[in-house]
Amino acid sequence: MKRDEALSLVKQHLKNKNLIKHCLAVEACMQAMADHLGEDVEKWGLAGVLHDLDYEVTKKSPERHTQETLKILEPYALDPDIIHAIQAHAGMIPCEKPMEWVIFAVDPLTGLIIAATLMHPDRKLASIDLEFVKRRYKEKSFARGARREDIEQIRMVEGMDLDGFIAICIGAMQGIHADLGL
Repeated sequence: MKRDEALSLVKQHLKNKNLIKHCLAVEACMQAMADHLGEDVEKWGLAGVLHDLDYEVTKKSPERHTQETLKILEPYALDPDIIHAIQAHAGMIPCEKPMEWVIFAVDPLTGLIIAATLMHPDRKLASIDLEFVKRRYKEKSFARGARREDIEQIRMVEGMDLDGFIAICIGAMQGIHADLGL
């Protein structure tokens, strides 16, 4: 599967524009992290863009999240690493490989970065930096849905620390700011 085909599937199955933007943000962060770690950028990007493919039909039944995605993706015979990462991001299987740990941590981090951006006076990704996001990160009441304990699992990836991870993801999202409308 190529990226254009994956994005077409996302737009076919997700109608909420903010959810599509979330998938694009996760894709960008996954690609940046793959590049940083010397991994397959295209493969990691596909996992990112496809990870919430079934969200709109499973949001009221979180125990089903990713199960519908697996059905949708079955005819495409995707690399098992992509399928495992999609399942791992939602806690449906335990994280074992770096791609699985990264998507597990990236998913909530993108929401935190977006929320921090919307708190900034000009609401632009270009205006935020690591220190700005870290200040918001430390506020327990800020973006409560962005589970800090999940984001901190990035430490399970050899050589990664929280600050480096956040900085890479900010840069990745700044690179697609127009697609994100920020």
